[in-house]
Amino acid sequence: MCASAQMLRLGQPILPPKQPRRHHEEYTMNKLLHGVRPWLAASLLVALIAGCGGGGGRDEILGFDGPPPTPPTVTAVAPVDGATGVPINNTLISADFSERMAPLTGTASFVVTCAAPCVSPAGTTTLDATGRIATFALPAGTLLEPLTQYTGTITAARSATTGLAMAEPYVWRFTTGVALDTTRPRVTLTVPATTVPGPTVPANTAVTATFTEDMAPASISAASFTLTCVTPCVAPAGNVTYVVGNRTAVFRPAAALAPGTTYTATVTMAATDLAGNALGGNQAPLPAASNYVWTFTTAAAVPPAMISVASTNPAHGAPSVCLTDAVNATFAVPSGLRMDPATINAANFRLTGPGGTNVAASSVVLDVATGRIATFTPQAPMLAGAHVARLIGTTAGVRDLAVPGNSMASDFSWSFTAVSCVVPPVPPLVPLGRAATFGIFGGSAGMTNDGTRTVINGDIGTTATEPTSITGFQDTAGDVYTVTGDNRGAVNGTIFTCTDSTTGPTSDVPNPASCTIAQDARRDAEIAFIRLRDMPAVLAPGNLAGLTLPPGVYTAAGGSFLIEGGDLTLDGRGDANAIWVFQMRTSLTVGGPGVAFPRSVILINDAQAKNVFWQVGSAATINAGGGGTMVGTIISQAGATFSTAGRGEITTLNGRVLSLDASVTVVNTVINVPAP
Repeated sequence: MCASAQMLRLGQPILPPKQPRRHHEEYTMNKLLHGVRPWLAASLLVALIAGCGGGGGRDEILGFDGPPPTPPTVTAVAPVDGATGVPINNTLISADFSERMAPLTGTASFVVTCAAPCVSPAGTTTLDATGRIATFALPAGTLLEPLTQYTGTITAARSATTGLAMAEPYVWRFTTGVALDTTRPRVTLTVPATTVPGPTVPANTAVTATFTEDMAPASISAASFTLTCVTPCVAPAGNVTYVVGNRTAVFRPAAALAPGTTYTATVTMAATDLAGNALGGNQAPLPAASNYVWTFTTAAAVPPAMISVASTNPAHGAPSVCLTDAVNATFAVPSGLRMDPATINAANFRLTGPGGTNVAASSVVLDVATGRIATFTPQAPMLAGAHVARLIGTTAGVRDLAVPGNSMASDFSWSFTAVSCVVPPVPPLVPLGRAATFGIFGGSAGMTNDGTRTVINGDIGTTATEPTSITGFQDTAGDVYTVTGDNRGAVNGTIFTCTDSTTGPTSDVPNPASCTIAQDARRDAEIAFIRLRDMPAVLAPGNLAGLTLPPGVYTAAGGSFLIEGGDLTLDGRGDANAIWVFQMRTSLTVGGPGVAFPRSVILINDAQAKNVFWQVGSAATINAGGGGTMVGTIISQAGATFSTAGRGEITTLNGRVLSLDASVTVVNTVINVPAP
């Protein structure tokens, strides 16, 4: 019996069976394949293995170790498929492959097109140092057309190792906004963690940095990501890779680090985003560019231990999986480390449908929150019928961040049946237009910062005409609005107003172009507000605390929503495009009871901050006592307040707060505008 047939019945990792007459079989196979073209040889192997049930592990008849070579596939792209509001100066379009690729020349191509009257851009395609990421670059000085859908197409790209070409073209689409990206990328997560003092970690760990937005792959290299130590310690050699799917750079030392040693990791400001903005690190206050530096101390190495699959979704044998569902697996990692995101790709996570047909992936990525959940999102709805998902084991497959990486002992497969489902209507994505780049919009009244720890990673703006309507902010262009020692807020972007600044480029007279952008943002925010308000919805209780909600449109039964007494969890169910809309005729209040209890919105299973919307009929009050993490785009009729004057705890919003009329006040608040 085939190993794969055993596996499908048991739902367990594939175990290698005994190997009779192996040397004779290998000789026979070599004779059979001698002189056959590489692609035909690989196809024959696939067919023979498939004839044994879709095959995994080691086949008893052929003596073949592990899975046969497969054609290369695209693992992730930036901008992502379906992205909207892409900045027009994002002049780099990148694709991450499942393996090292040959140069895209001859019949291989990477093109970006748009429909007339738009003129499809000319560009050059290059591979990064790893040979795994292809980047299409527009000519210098060229911008994308605003409010235009672009199509990226990669055709016939070949593996540098096997010579196999992609089985079919990879096609995806994204739509531009109207704004330029002037926001510096930030480092949002590091391994080891960034703490003061630095943490103590096993000596055999890799080092990673995750960014707030998509980065230019060529800017992430051994020159821009370094690991050093003080003499007599010798700075370790290592390989640096960038993973498009979760915006993470990985420094993997060539050998375990020296125990009992303090190391300094540095990502320099040579690292840039797709628009060319340099890194906003932690060595200088924003809005200046700077390096990001953190330290850690090593202890004894963690002993090697095989990783395993703790759970899957769908579960093995699931009889009714919707055709549009994503497939994910959660790993058990005895080392205590995260998984290596560079090993979570379409080569190591495979899906086949009825008859063993390959299911093409739109993306295969590792989650950022836990670093242990791999998700395969099909490029198109699955066919109805039996499917087999397979994770590749051994050192050639998925691994953790240990040095050397721990792997699974063998491949792991599970099966499920895909069926056509009746699903609730998917809420449409609401375009924000010119308002998409704003972290704060203060309507016609302005915005106020009270605190020295406020950082807005995005633009802010107002249509107010009085200089006093904006206080406590300074931006990357050098405009400063009534900043004192107690209310200095950094805008990692641009301040768009209809008034003049205290000091800076617009201190003499208002900038008409800036005012026009602010007015356009106000108009587009109101259009979005109306669309959100008018969506068909289901009733939800007034207090959302303690609930776990699937995607949908929810309206407050009593007119207002609270998140008080617990956190709210939004479950994406493996769909990165899942959308939540919360409608309320009056107010939104997050936090409590009392100021001592900040509350948060938690995203799980691929839920994305960019796809959460709060339509607020009056005003929003977010964690009056400080602290907590709010998620989503808040569009309110009558303003919003984050924290309270005198509170030192950081209040975080992963989203936007857009007020149509009244002002917005923030106190020691960090706002991270989601990337498209």
